[in-house]
Amino acid sequence: MADDNAAPGRSTFLAIEPQLYVSDIEAACEYYGERLGFTVAFVYGDPPYYAQVFRDGVQMNLRHVERLPFDSEFRAREEDALSATIIVEDAQQLAAEFEASGALFHQPLRTEEWGTKTIIVADPDGNLVAFAS
Repeated sequence: MADDNAAPGRSTFLAIEPQLYVSDIEAACEYYGERLGFTVAFVYGDPPYYAQVFRDGVQMNLRHVERLPFDSEFRAREEDALSATIIVEDAQQLAAEFEASGALFHQPLRTEEWGTKTIIVADPDGNLVAFAS
């Protein structure tokens, strides 16, 4: 989605990399790799406290925290508080892939009122990531 109306002399935004807070970097990398098909780009620190995962043109950063910023009360109160939304080519195909891999679904595949097909998965720390097409 190129911006054909960009003002001359303005810098161009190229991408966004959400940062998700996790309690265990290694466990998070394993989940994003094995369940969601991401590849670990790097893990940093000893002990590890920062990592990046990627899949196709999407990158996400994982940051270890001792205390997660969103507790269970927040998650219960704010039912679909997303940490990230990723636009994909085919959400239906991805839903089947995630189901086969054992991903944790927060919301199964559905068609929204505006026509977008979405799924929402949860990671072990409760981060909700939506995938939409």
